[in-house]
Amino acid sequence: MDGKGRNHVTSASHLVALILFAFWGAVKARALLNEDYTCSSCGKPNIVMVMCDSLDGRLTFHPKNETVDLPFVNLMRKHGSLFLNAYTNSPICCPSRAAMWSGLFTHITESWNNFKGLDPNHTTWMDLMEKHGYYAQKYGKLDYTSGHHSLSNRVEAWTRSVDFLLQQEGRPVAELVGNKSYVRVMQKDWKATDDAAAWLRNKATNLTQPFVLYLGLNLPHPYPSPSSGENYGASTFRTSPYWLQRVRYEAIKIPKWLPFSEMHSVDYYSSYTKNCTEKFTEKEIRDIRAHYYAMCAETDAMLGEIISALNDTGLLRRTLVVFTADHGELAMEHRQFYKMSMYEASSHVPLLIMGPNIKLQFVPNVVSLVDIYPTMLDVAGIPIPKNLSGYSLMPLVLKQAEDKVPTRKQHPTWILSEFHGCNVNSSTYMLRTDKWKYIAYSDGRSVSPQLFDLSADPDELTNIATKFPEITQYLNKKLYSIVDYPKVSASVEQYNKQEFINWKQSLGQNYSDTLANLRWHQNWKKDPKKYEDAIDRWIKEKTNL
Repeated sequence: MDGKGRNHVTSASHLVALILFAFWGAVKARALLNEDYTCSSCGKPNIVMVMCDSLDGRLTFHPKNETVDLPFVNLMRKHGSLFLNAYTNSPICCPSRAAMWSGLFTHITESWNNFKGLDPNHTTWMDLMEKHGYYAQKYGKLDYTSGHHSLSNRVEAWTRSVDFLLQQEGRPVAELVGNKSYVRVMQKDWKATDDAAAWLRNKATNLTQPFVLYLGLNLPHPYPSPSSGENYGASTFRTSPYWLQRVRYEAIKIPKWLPFSEMHSVDYYSSYTKNCTEKFTEKEIRDIRAHYYAMCAETDAMLGEIISALNDTGLLRRTLVVFTADHGELAMEHRQFYKMSMYEASSHVPLLIMGPNIKLQFVPNVVSLVDIYPTMLDVAGIPIPKNLSGYSLMPLVLKQAEDKVPTRKQHPTWILSEFHGCNVNSSTYMLRTDKWKYIAYSDGRSVSPQLFDLSADPDELTNIATKFPEITQYLNKKLYSIVDYPKVSASVEQYNKQEFINWKQSLGQNYSDTLANLRWHQNWKKDPKKYEDAIDRWIKEKTNL
């Protein structure tokens, strides 16, 4: 069924939000992890996880949520635990998902970019749950072995440290489609949502074992922009009037941009390669952000369909619901769109957990997506492996904690995020702890670090690394104790160079023409010899491991 005939579905879901939790009052809270199950009514809980793409986690709490109606996020916030400081472990699709499915940091799995994720045979938390008696079902976007990418994406990632600057992405634009009755804009996601909801109604209700259901959504990731050429990226923020009317246009904040002369060198490279250094009017910026928020509203409605299916079938009372995203979306903050950045809009993800025995609270602790793996095992009563990068979140959210679980570890007061892909010309590492965000680059010497006090500077406009050298040095030492980041950066550079050399050799005489016709073709063809020479010099440079 197309989008025009589906108003009643979403409207019905909104009504469900008003009555949804009548069931909860009669549900006796109990520990989720008691392994001594002696009756069918005391079994392990079901788990439903909805993971979207590119949703800024700050939209799940005040004040960012004043811009758009997200009724089902609000419902989960009111009836569960919302994490105020949840982060991606790598702000790009495939590496982020690889961290979530493996429970391991990016430098451990070597998920360097959108086309190098986990080994297909890697044991995920869902694999373990299935082995221990759960019925496992997946729908929609997975992308933890290989994400969506083009040839341009690969070459741009490999050559990110070459001494040239070329526009790679299409200019970000807002696009309005359909009319006020056009609901199902992202039809692929709605199909996956329908399939998951139907499975809950028709299959899950008949199971004699607990189940774990995963639904992966593409929204609110921007849509492809074919106008950019054969290797086009995704720079189109598309929605319909139906969703746009849920956005409070006057509440949209126009982000402040630093002058080019004050931008960090890596930020300028990102802004330029993302085609964001030319002039944008205030209306263009506001429209892009409004359309993005509207895309988030459509995402929320899909979450609502799943919650509604759980409620209608009576499964909700014994099901843990988790909502999160792989990363955020800059939506023109810091003169950028997309992700690939450690700024809050890009790295801060939503994380909400709702279900029996879950506290109604805001959780201030810093956590990250690698914590999903041990949390899922903890819920299912499965021993947590010792080699994971993540920590179970259950001690932070349970109303009544059961006896100490031997395999649990206490969550540290920091999280690590790292990025090694395209649109950023240096490996990037973020340490987030207390009020501080410390960002180190490359070998820690060739590119200056950044330090932000998020309590005083939530928009991250003032780098205070040189103002507070003792704090900078302390956090750098802490980061170095977690990951030998200069060594990792050198390994990534060696990988990039070897992959490019292999690709170049495979092309033979077609090498120059292929290079010239990638997404950067408009810049490249102005002086192809200059850019090819820059690549040749880069290839000959020694990589210091």
